[in-house]
Amino acid sequence: MRRKSPRSPRALLGAASVVALLSGCAVGPDFERPAAPADQSYDSVPTPGTTAKAEMHGGEAQHLSSGTDIPGEWWSLFRSPVLDQLIRQALAANPDLKAADATLRQAQELAAADRGGLLPSVDASLGQQRERVSAAQTGTGFSPIYNLTNASVSVSYTVDVFGGVQRTIEASEAAADYQRWQREAQVLTLTSNIVTTAVQEASLRAQIQATREIIDAEAHQLDVINRQFTLGGASKNDILSQQALLAQARATLPGLEKQLAQQHHLLATLAGNTPAQGVAADFELDKLTLPTELPLSLPAKLVEQRPDVQAASASLHQASAKVGVAIANQWPKLTLSADVGQAAIDGTRFFTDASNFWSIGAGITQPIFHGETLGHQRAAAEAAFDASAAQYQSTVLNALRNVADTLRALQSDADTLARQLDAENAAAGSLTLARQRYDIGAISYVQLLDIERTEAQTRISLIQAQAARFADTAALLQALGGGWWNRPDMTPKGA
Repeated sequence: MRRKSPRSPRALLGAASVVALLSGCAVGPDFERPAAPADQSYDSVPTPGTTAKAEMHGGEAQHLSSGTDIPGEWWSLFRSPVLDQLIRQALAANPDLKAADATLRQAQELAAADRGGLLPSVDASLGQQRERVSAAQTGTGFSPIYNLTNASVSVSYTVDVFGGVQRTIEASEAAADYQRWQREAQVLTLTSNIVTTAVQEASLRAQIQATREIIDAEAHQLDVINRQFTLGGASKNDILSQQALLAQARATLPGLEKQLAQQHHLLATLAGNTPAQGVAADFELDKLTLPTELPLSLPAKLVEQRPDVQAASASLHQASAKVGVAIANQWPKLTLSADVGQAAIDGTRFFTDASNFWSIGAGITQPIFHGETLGHQRAAAEAAFDASAAQYQSTVLNALRNVADTLRALQSDADTLARQLDAENAAAGSLTLARQRYDIGAISYVQLLDIERTEAQTRISLIQAQAARFADTAALLQALGGGWWNRPDMTPKGA
């Protein structure tokens, strides 16, 4: 009976199947993303679907709807071409975003490098040396000199029997996913900061304008009192009181101008410019449009949309894979190796059968004693997984709180603006009437001063309340994830 050669195709196929079967086993936990929150709302108190309305720019009622999606360029909802252009510039030039891009590329390249662990390693070597053998070694009294030339190819392959390499690749790919989501969080933070800074700049510019109008009015009132003093209708104390009020109004202006300059410098640096370069944009509240249709995702959907939650999930995945790596390190390792080449002391014999050599082998390494290092490394990996799980839970809770706080702020902003508008209308009407009555002597100057202070405070408060509606609308769009899934350069991988 003829015996089959161990090199027959069937034998080789069988051996390959065994190796593939063994390599398909990966010890350690298979990652499962934690369950999404089952809550149907963000607050224990029901959130009204529509906010209050004020009859002024930025006072429109806003409607919350679960059927409304966030556009990829969510800032376009404010309908400001100047804002759109500034954000496009920032996305191209912001150094923090460039750093995030580079870090992402680094993580992706490291993951690609780890995937090479599933393939054999092949190395070629070529060497030549000249030697002289002592006569004592030859035993002939002759000491020959010769050249030794060798060339070889070495192949080694570690069979991933227990999945240590697979888990390492899984960990590095999760690390790349983490950096991907960190980069997306950087984009969301950058665009949100630009919008809120632009709103703050617009608010300060309006407050400065209102303050200057108040200063003009106070200066005019001082002229009136001076004329009255000349005619005997006002006292020196009235003049001094009005001068103090005018000086107080003027004293508030430098602080507002300082804040405006700081916000403008911040916009420049966010856009990748120096403060000296600045930005070619002066934002005004009247040139921003308040979005009236706002999205409201369910908490279960929020965890898919928030980049920080996705990053925390990727970090948890990486920690899970590292547990598998630590466990695999405690199991045997099977290594296959082969060498083939030629070695000759005479160049004319280098390509002959006599110069050929080869070897093939396999080895198993089983850790026996490493001073309990491997066991402690496994326990450390498990502790890191527990820490990542707790951090993920914390990130989800903070995301839910973030949305809940913003929803409550939107309602409060709308109510505040409506009441501030009523207060400003009343204060402005009261001031007009008070000045008329003061001119005819119907009220004292002290009464007029009180009414003027009240009107000045309500006017500034109205501007601040108006700006808060724009800023907190941007905060809601940021808290819901910013619509990255609707951008053409993004795919919902990992979502």
